[in-house]
Amino acid sequence: MSASDGLYYWEYLQLDRLLDSQRLESERVGGPAAHDEMLFIVVHQAYELWFKQILWELDAVNATMGQPHIAERELSQVVQRLERITEIQRVLQDQLPVLETMTPLDFLDFRELLVPASGFQSVQFRLIENKLGVDPDHRPLINQQPYTAVLEEEHARMIEAAAEEPSLLSHVEHWLERTPFVHWGGFDFWQEYRATVEAMLEREAAIIRQDAQLDEAGRAEQLAAHEATVHTFASVFDRERYDELREKGERQLSHDAFVAALLITLYRDEPAFQMPHRLLTALVDIDEGFTAWRHRHALMVHRMIGSKIGTGGTTGHRYLRQSAERNKVFRDLYDLATYCIPRHQLPELPAEVSQQLGFRFHTDPDVAQASTGPGGS
Repeated sequence: MSASDGLYYWEYLQLDRLLDSQRLESERVGGPAAHDEMLFIVVHQAYELWFKQILWELDAVNATMGQPHIAERELSQVVQRLERITEIQRVLQDQLPVLETMTPLDFLDFRELLVPASGFQSVQFRLIENKLGVDPDHRPLINQQPYTAVLEEEHARMIEAAAEEPSLLSHVEHWLERTPFVHWGGFDFWQEYRATVEAMLEREAAIIRQDAQLDEAGRAEQLAAHEATVHTFASVFDRERYDELREKGERQLSHDAFVAALLITLYRDEPAFQMPHRLLTALVDIDEGFTAWRHRHALMVHRMIGSKIGTGGTTGHRYLRQSAERNKVFRDLYDLATYCIPRHQLPELPAEVSQQLGFRFHTDPDVAQASTGPGGS
C-alpha cells in the first residue's frame, strides 16, 4: 500500500510541522548549539500538548456540568474525562525526572538566552486554572503585579475572559445544590446528622472527663482539643456563621452545596451516590495532582537554579511553593473528611429514601430503571 492510497501516518500527525518546531535559541544567536536545549524544548512542548488535551477534556466537562439537568449517563462520562485528566497529571510529573537529567551547568549553557521567557507565560496552564476555578484573590503576585502582567495583551485578554466564565467549581456547586434526598418527605438529613454529631461529641467529652488515667493537665489539654472540634462542627451547623466564613474566603461552596457533598460522602455506598462520589473524588484528585506537580516542579527549580531569580523575574522555587498551596480549587471537598463520622453512627435512612437510592426494577425484569441521582432531572 502506497501513501497515495489513503491517510498517511506522517501527514495525519503533521510531523513535518511538529518535528520542525524545536528551534534552539543558542543556534539562532550564532553560537554553538547547547546540547540540552533540545531536551528543554521537547519537554516543555510535550507539557503544552498535554495541557491542550486537559483543556479539551475540561471544556467538555464544563459543557455537561453547566446544564440545568444532567443524565446519569452524562455524569458517568464526566467522571471518565476527569479521571483521564488525573492520568495525564501522572505523565506531567513523570516528565520532571527526564528534565532533571540536565544538570545545572548544562542549563547555564543557554539559560540567560531565555530571559524573560518563563513557564509563568504558559497561556494554556492559566486557562486550565481559570476553567477549574482558581480564586484570583489567592494568586500570588508576580513582581508585585497580577499574573497577567507577564503576558502579551491578546493572551491576557483571553485568560481574563476565561476567568469571567462559569468555572468547574461553580458548575459543581450548582449541581450539588440540586441534590435530592437532603430533604425527603419527613426525613431531614442535616437535622439527623447534627443530632448524631452532638450526641457523639457529648459522649467524647464525658469519656475525657471520666478517664482516670489522665492527670489534670492532660485532661485540660484534651478538653481544649475537644472544644476546638466542637467549634469546627458549630461553624457548619450555623448557616449564618458559615456564610460569614464564605464571605471571608474561608469557604467556597454554598451551605446547601456543602451539605449535599457531605451527604454523598457519608452515604457513598448507596448505588445512586456511587457515581457522584467518584466525581467528587476525581475533583480532589485533580487538585492534588496539580498541587503535587507544582511542589515537584518547585523542587526541580531549586535543584536546577538554587536561589537565583527565575527567568520570569520571580523568586523561583519560593514562588512555586507558594502558588502550590494558594491555587487549590476544591478546598471544601478536602475538608469533608473533617466532618465524617463512622458508618455505624450514621443516621439510618428511612425505607422510602433507601429505596430511592437503590436500583429499582419494573415488574418486567428485562426493563430496569435506576433511581434519579444528584443533579439529575
